[in-house]
Amino acid sequence: MVKSNDDKVVSMTAVTLGRAPLALLAIPFVPFPAPESWLLLGLSVIVHLFYQLSLIQAYRLGDFTQVYPIARGSAPAMVTLVSLFGLGVVLTLNQITAICLILAGIFCLSLLKQTDGLRNPKAVAAALLTGCCIACYSLLDGFGARSAGTAMGYIAWMSSISSLVFSIVIGLYRPDALRAAFSKDLRMTWMGGAASVTAYMLVVWAMTEAPIAVVTALRETSTIFALFIGVLFLKERLTPGKVFATLLTISGVLLLRFGV
Repeated sequence: MVKSNDDKVVSMTAVTLGRAPLALLAIPFVPFPAPESWLLLGLSVIVHLFYQLSLIQAYRLGDFTQVYPIARGSAPAMVTLVSLFGLGVVLTLNQITAICLILAGIFCLSLLKQTDGLRNPKAVAAALLTGCCIACYSLLDGFGARSAGTAMGYIAWMSSISSLVFSIVIGLYRPDALRAAFSKDLRMTWMGGAASVTAYMLVVWAMTEAPIAVVTALRETSTIFALFIGVLFLKERLTPGKVFATLLTISGVLLLRFGV
């Protein structure tokens, strides 16, 4: 929905603000998050803001079938590399192979020409920044929901506050985008927002029931669906290079999390 709109700020505003009604409706019916989770929740709100802004820029600059796989595929690799260099984790041969596959897939995607026949390193940079944000908020929300004692309560409050913060920032930068979200793009606001918050509630709940890394890896298989969505609905050009690079990236993600 965001990519298909000519004005990416308006469409992202519509989807982000559309998360609030369902999240607010859920608050009276879900447990209140434990106090120790609120620091992580606050940090997640900040990271989500940067994620939304970087995603706007990425979709403005690049093809969906190029930007989305880079953003999603890079996140698990970033988490693993941080664990290696920041936490002293020792990697197995499978994990090293998986990271190489992911990086090779991203490198191939970065070299591909877009629908206009041109290469765009700025789109690749914006997609990688988005991937960094995805890695950060996945960890924050996974641990935050666990410490909150309630995944639904955590996401209901986080989504509500995130929508408020985003609306304040956009209101200062593009007040017309706020008006458009409630006047011109009501379908995107209600449908996109409801789909977004429901999907993420399921993801965070899953993180409280299974290892965060496993859930994150399964989530990144969405790059396969994104390839077909970009071609069928956004009318982007499907090339053997895009298919190969996307499959290379997703193979690395799966090997990273499920390889023994």
